[in-house]
Amino acid sequence: MFVFSFAAPLFRTRGGKDAPMGRRILHADFNGFYASVACFLDPSLRPHPVAVAGNPEARHGIILAKNELAKAFGVKTGEAIWQAKQKCPLLVTVKPDFAMYQKFSAMGREIYGEYSDRVEAFGLDESWIDVSSATTGMRDAARLADVIRTRIKNELGITISVGVADNKVFAKLGSDIKKPDAVTLVSPDNYQSVAWPLAARELLYVGRATEAKLLKYGIATIGDLANTPESFLRAQFGKCGSMLHAFANGLDAAPVLHTVDQQPVKSVGNGLTTPRDLVNDEDVYLTISMLAESVAARLREHGMRAKTAHLGVRDTGLVSFIRQTRLDRPTNITIEISRACMRLFHENYSWQTPIRSLSVSCSDLIGPDNPEQLSLFDDEAPRRRAEAAEVAVDDIRRRFGYRAIGRALFLKDRSIGLLSPKDDHTVHPVGYLQNATMDSVIGRR
Repeated sequence: MFVFSFAAPLFRTRGGKDAPMGRRILHADFNGFYASVACFLDPSLRPHPVAVAGNPEARHGIILAKNELAKAFGVKTGEAIWQAKQKCPLLVTVKPDFAMYQKFSAMGREIYGEYSDRVEAFGLDESWIDVSSATTGMRDAARLADVIRTRIKNELGITISVGVADNKVFAKLGSDIKKPDAVTLVSPDNYQSVAWPLAARELLYVGRATEAKLLKYGIATIGDLANTPESFLRAQFGKCGSMLHAFANGLDAAPVLHTVDQQPVKSVGNGLTTPRDLVNDEDVYLTISMLAESVAARLREHGMRAKTAHLGVRDTGLVSFIRQTRLDRPTNITIEISRACMRLFHENYSWQTPIRSLSVSCSDLIGPDNPEQLSLFDDEAPRRRAEAAEVAVDDIRRRFGYRAIGRALFLKDRSIGLLSPKDDHTVHPVGYLQNATMDSVIGRR
């Protein structure tokens, strides 16, 4: 949940004494990231339309990314493989390799870090870079963006698009305007001609529902949004209306976070569309246990324990819900997480239809330095032994692979029990506002 405060907004005027002088921010976005990495690793793919997609036999047949050749055929991220192949019969699909994507993402951030100590990730494939101290003006920032773009292409073998602006919102918009392998400047001098003619949906945080509501009021472009009275937008959208008005006018004063100040992990989770429908409690407990094991391992990897567990359920009728519960004790132990989620399932599902997918996640995380209140009445030894055993399993899997050791429970259904969501999880972008109040975001040109 975000808490917005409007008590003392940072008002700024373009060119005035309160203007945020000297800010020069880049937004670097890897082009077709997953597909680009796949084509780099396997050069034989490069002449072909390529898409990274889940396994259709395991019902994960969704397009995750596509290269420019596939894009030219109209292949879209998020559509089913069969739909994509109707548009592009020669489409080559490859499985995702998240470990490799994380590696390339880290190498990219290393290059960005040579030019600034303020590099803020926005998911695996996007980063903001504050180059104010490394440049003398907007044109110089665009020149530096071109240097970085060339280095990424030459050193990593994949391409990026870079937006250059005096704020994060317009920098991100710029990186989307021209793809692939391009630099776009959205400056205080040209933003009305470059940004305002674009559809409102191109602006950060204008999703489908917001776009539909804006169109109902005749607001089709970013310029329309910028020139709509803020009071009207606030009346229709609440506090977010003021944010959208500010963003459309480039009134974003949010800083690019210092590399060492970026927010730590706030939640850990994994979800799974199962290879077959789940039809009874035993199926569900097996799947929840497998997901909880992955979540618990990732918690231990970060040196954290969780106070809250969440369970997401979607049935074959595509009806879904998410429920949460406080854990008895902060934990990173698989069985404690799985039992809590199973209780949530029993309390909220009545088996009217089979289950198609489940997700398990944990939040309210605490680090190893937080004191833990021990119980005067419970025996702590079993919990300590359980945690020590799981740490030992983590070490075995690091050395010999995930399938070197496993729970006997998972052998009941190998198609589910032997999946490794910890290795195959999807990393989603962090929320733009998670590190800032509205006061630190809105400015005035």
